[in-house]
Amino acid sequence: MLGRRRGLQVAAAIATVALAVTACGGSSKGSGGGGTSGNGGENLNGGKAVTGGTLHMLGTGDVDYMDPNISYYSIGYLALRLWSRQLVTYPATPGHTEDDVADLATQIPTTGNGGISKDGLTVKYTIKTGAMWDTKPPRQITAADEVRGVKRTCNPAQPFGGLPDYESLIVGFQAFCDGFAKVDPKSAQAIAAYQNSNNVEGVSVDPTNPNTVVFKLTQPASYFVAMTALSAFSPAPVEYDQYIPASAELAQHTISDGPYSITKYNPAHEIDFARNPAWKSSSDTVRKAYVDNVVISETGNADTIQQQLQANTANADMEFDSFPPVSAVPGLISSKDPNFFLGPQAASNPYVVFNTVSPNNGGALAKVAVRKALEEAINRDNLIQDANGPQVSPPLTHVLPAGVSGTTSNTSIDLYKYDAAQAKKDLAAAGYPNGLNLKFLYRPASTLSSKMFTTLQQDLSASGIHITGVGVPNADFYTKYLQVPSVAQKGTWDISLAGWGADWYGDAALSFFAPLFYGKTAFPPNGSNFGLYNSDATNSLIAAASKELDPKKSQADWAAADKQVMEDAAFFPITAPNQPIYHAKHLHNTVFIPNIQNIDPTNVWLSKS
Repeated sequence: MLGRRRGLQVAAAIATVALAVTACGGSSKGSGGGGTSGNGGENLNGGKAVTGGTLHMLGTGDVDYMDPNISYYSIGYLALRLWSRQLVTYPATPGHTEDDVADLATQIPTTGNGGISKDGLTVKYTIKTGAMWDTKPPRQITAADEVRGVKRTCNPAQPFGGLPDYESLIVGFQAFCDGFAKVDPKSAQAIAAYQNSNNVEGVSVDPTNPNTVVFKLTQPASYFVAMTALSAFSPAPVEYDQYIPASAELAQHTISDGPYSITKYNPAHEIDFARNPAWKSSSDTVRKAYVDNVVISETGNADTIQQQLQANTANADMEFDSFPPVSAVPGLISSKDPNFFLGPQAASNPYVVFNTVSPNNGGALAKVAVRKALEEAINRDNLIQDANGPQVSPPLTHVLPAGVSGTTSNTSIDLYKYDAAQAKKDLAAAGYPNGLNLKFLYRPASTLSSKMFTTLQQDLSASGIHITGVGVPNADFYTKYLQVPSVAQKGTWDISLAGWGADWYGDAALSFFAPLFYGKTAFPPNGSNFGLYNSDATNSLIAAASKELDPKKSQADWAAADKQVMEDAAFFPITAPNQPIYHAKHLHNTVFIPNIQNIDPTNVWLSKS
């Protein structure tokens, strides 16, 4: 979650870890730490939940897009939690933060309740009566809004980065998207005209109920209901047709269906929220919305933010995209600070991206032999130490982290051992006896990104590989660099760091392989295959695994795809980390949601003082 997700991210690294593109993750059913998480509605002083006040979130950077159907970055998902709702989401209930629960939908569809057909090819959701847009006057959210939202995810201006998850799964959607790609991306009118004049058989309004949306699938997919927790499946109001998706103009004209409305958005500086008068608690069992207002500051730095939170400073309640500095985490762990905890995730975060189409060094990174030498030249243990050691950042040597289908057979996938001398020999054998000169794209504002740049620079030099840093702002890192294929093709960068989390949980291997490794289908902006890796062997394995209905066979297929990606040295995994989290002591009910890689801001409250 961009990390993404989620986006899982994507899906999907501002202060300690490289925030996943997606916004998802977590094999453990996680909640906040200390004495303030999941405490049955009581705060540290023994009182009941407090309503009112302003929640102040502190950060160093911005969301990717202020557009629910397009955002694919964990920080984008964190902000969306305040003002956007999905058909399905995750509750702030300790022990159940990875469970799918109905959000806008009246219920989770199953074959038992008739929401899923016996053949598994039709899935229906009915939107709750009373779920409203904050228009003037407020307006009921309908199935037509849901159809609009799904359609606009493959718009030609800025499509959703996780399209490979479902583009071929929904009947007729691939053809719709192929046609959409030909529309003028700079014309909101042309985008809306195509969107509204072309139907998709696989997503439609039930003729018997304007609040029921019907999905038709090309194949049964056990993971589809979980997939609809993606923000891409958010409904979109008709007013959005006036703007280019994900545009700066739309960001200033958002319409909320969550508990808060955006009252001010100054990109890369501040986001202000006020209570949404159109929101009804009776239609939202997930978000309690205890505080009246939320102010997100995006101009801080990790060290100062940590100091403010530890000092319990006024107007400093919780983190936004900034987490405890790497140097502070060991002390927080050893001191058993009750306001610090490690949030579990199902993520590969960060990992090293190889730009396979870079023209630099005579196109060296296009060669598997060269990438294998890089795998041998990188010291994973040193990078893990940069990320506070194995307690915080346990090692990961392949694609899928624990808790995702396919991992059972993957524990033995560790094809490359650190050996600088061997890497140098292998580079020479591949035609590069004088080594390589690589450009490393990173974020100077991120303490971890900066530390890993320095470590890679030092470690790779032993193999004759020299690295030059290309530092860019946090807000531009994905949107202006990794998500733009032409930037990779020009050789602006050769290697970089990214992060990824599962877009959903359990049966979620597809949410790693489809957006990250599924060849041209996953090239940005439609996917998050930032290094433009393309392998016929991997593509075939992914296609076979995604269609397999037998769980044991599916798991074996995903494990085979995992091994193939590593044999191709498509990327260098580092860790499946836990997320360090810190909050002020006056913040209560601090439940960690893996999907947003943070505390749920819609369920916290503040001490009366």
